[in-house]
Amino acid sequence: MRIKNIHENFTIVDAHLDLLYDIEINRSKGYKRVIEREYLPEFKEGGINIIVSSIFIDKDFLPELALRKALDQISAFYSELDEAEENFALVKNLRDLEETLAQGKIGILLSFEGVEPLLDDINLLRIFYELGVRIVGLTWSRRNYAADGCSYSKFQDSKNGLSDFGRQVVKEAERLGMLIDVSHLNDAGFWDVIEISTQPIIASHSNCRALNGIMRNLTDEQIRALAKTGGVIGINAVSTLVAERNADVKALVDHVDHLRDVAGIHHIGLGLDFCDKIFELPNPRKNPKSKGLYDVIEGHKNIYQLTEELINRGYGDDEIRLIYGENFLRVFKEVILK
Repeated sequence: MRIKNIHENFTIVDAHLDLLYDIEINRSKGYKRVIEREYLPEFKEGGINIIVSSIFIDKDFLPELALRKALDQISAFYSELDEAEENFALVKNLRDLEETLAQGKIGILLSFEGVEPLLDDINLLRIFYELGVRIVGLTWSRRNYAADGCSYSKFQDSKNGLSDFGRQVVKEAERLGMLIDVSHLNDAGFWDVIEISTQPIIASHSNCRALNGIMRNLTDEQIRALAKTGGVIGINAVSTLVAERNADVKALVDHVDHLRDVAGIHHIGLGLDFCDKIFELPNPRKNPKSKGLYDVIEGHKNIYQLTEELINRGYGDDEIRLIYGENFLRVFKEVILK
């Protein structure tokens, strides 16, 4: 009963999903109403209210076609809005958010997962802002004109920080009212963002390096620095970020425990990064011999498993409410949904 109440009555935010990437591919194959058909039932079953959808560009389209591919993804999303506006809505400001929640729709915010579509033209950032992009992840785990991304290994990444263009992006994004996201950024770039940013920053989908020592996760020092800005870290359910071995929901909640100990309850959120379905990953539940990354929770419809584990560890409803949505909503309202 308690779990049901949480999923029916709490505002639940997932700060990272490669939704636009998937719908653009499906619509290019002739499918319509992709979100409504493939995602909406799971969102509703899990009690999801807000999704942050990234713009992610495959390496095959870099560098020349990055801008076109990003615009294709946004165009595909706008077509989805036209077809099923009764079920979900683009959120660009506080009024959009309030109306979306009041009407029981799924709200979708747009983000960059790497600023490759800008190439090195700062003027394009304003165009994406006008199209609805509100969160700027500077890199995916590779180099672009703004910065170097981090690796998924335990080895030291490039020591290069933000480029001059990367610093321009941070400053212009803040001027426009966009939120900076440091997930996938290397350590040197992270500290440059901390140095020059004047507002809360987020790590939309990252875990703790103290528990799983890959560069893609955050050190305790980084966690404390991000929390000091007033920002939030979204826990990531992809196995390679959760644990080196035996990655499961219990190991994922270990990261919640660690974040609470290091940063405090007001700086933890969900950035689950579910990708089994989008990227058709090998699923060890169906094939125990399969290797590689997988989602430790099988999609949004099953996040009650996370709720159950949090309750088992003694988290109260007020704490779960913060983790599941209120922390990210606080930052969104402060920076991008004015």
